[in-house]
Amino acid sequence: MSNSSFTNKIALVTGSGRGIGKAIALHFAKNGADVVINFFRNRAPAEETALEVEKLGRRALLVKADVGDMDDLNRLFDEVEKEFGGLDILIHNAASGYNRPVMEQKPKGWDWTMNINARALLFAAQRAAPLMEKRGGGSIVSISSAGSVRVLPDYVVVGASKAALESLTRYLGVELIRRGIQVNAVSPGVVETEALHHFASMGGQENILQKFTEMVPAGRLITPEDVAEVVAFLCSPAAAMIVGQTIVVDGGYTLPIQQ
Repeated sequence: MSNSSFTNKIALVTGSGRGIGKAIALHFAKNGADVVINFFRNRAPAEETALEVEKLGRRALLVKADVGDMDDLNRLFDEVEKEFGGLDILIHNAASGYNRPVMEQKPKGWDWTMNINARALLFAAQRAAPLMEKRGGGSIVSISSAGSVRVLPDYVVVGASKAALESLTRYLGVELIRRGIQVNAVSPGVVETEALHHFASMGGQENILQKFTEMVPAGRLITPEDVAEVVAFLCSPAAAMIVGQTIVVDGGYTLPIQQ
């Protein structure tokens, strides 16, 4: 896409201090958008992301908010409305979860995970829609994962929340397209982030990344920038007739039956 493809658009990216969220935020800024950077726990990396957006000559609004909390979610959109008066793009990237076996899950972990990963999408869309209509329409894209349809170790609650997110994407897609708002999701494969490298080294499993890479038909792990490119495409006029879909970006990783 050209550097002007999102000129003067306003993009809110939840959980955009690091990793995939940061890559998405910077991609929009490089292509001309002003960006709302959202974080909950880690302020320093979010401030760094905001600074990088500003270095690109775009406006950055930094908002601390737990999107799983309704008061915080509403305050986030209040601040967006106060600062910009409207919104063009909402990227629901913030995610959390309790990874443990099914027999060890607790109601608190279920509620926490569902609220951040799935409920936040529904109520963020409710707040975003009128702000987007003010500007002639908009786009909503959520970040899902293979655990929505595949069984991953200790992933039951996160997987259920991502399945809910993909279902919400379909329902929102059908209802909101009539208001000029596209809704879709992107499901990345194994993404090469700092966190992935950190967990691999912490577990003394430096070779696990090589094993993952060998299982990807495309021959490499997905980068955050790969995800950002597809997210941006779904927010472009070229994707106008893609409605309520989940686009898998995994280099073919989930297609073979793994041995």
